Amino acid sequence: MNAPDSRRLANTSAVPAARAQEQVPVGGRFRALTLFAESPDSVRGSRQMVSACLRDWGLARLVDDAQLVVSELVGNVVHHVVPDDCLSRPGAARRIDVVLKMWPKWLFIGVADEDSTPPDLPVGEFVSPELAGELCAAVLPDTGRGLFIVHRLVDAVWWEPGEVGGKTVWCRFDLAPGSADGVT
Repeated sequence: MNAPDSRRLANTSAVPAARAQEQVPVGGRFRALTLFAESPDSVRGSRQMVSACLRDWGLARLVDDAQLVVSELVGNVVHHVVPDDCLSRPGAARRIDVVLKMWPKWLFIGVADEDSTPPDLPVGEFVSPELAGELCAAVLPDTGRGLFIVHRLVDAVWWEPGEVGGKTVWCRFDLAPGSADGVT
């Protein structure tokens, strides 16, 4: 999680609500899942993995937000990704890797795909949150709505290119000091 350079775009947003600190073992935790965009269950599978993993880690209060985040990111891969020439194989399914990492202060969700095209991450608030509820959908941007939702739910969003092509979109939930769901 280095500082952004010319290849990375970082976005941070105000935390929608304070989150309670989860008591996490010093070594952190990790879970990964590989899906294929052509599977009709790819989004549902990613949501189920996130739910089971977060409940297992004592982060049940983040399940709804994390499921929405992973749904948007995996859905973007399913609907928009065209694999780089170096990664595409005729007739092969498009690979999606979903990664969850937890350290004492953070939960990271990463969704990797085979397209190195940068995502259209929101650069900042393009609509005042106080006005957004009163605006009709016609005045909101045509693209990037899902990533705008993601941006509002998490504490940071960025992307990084893959070593041989593709990219990973990362999201970070800050786990503020406080009580836990019972992680030991």
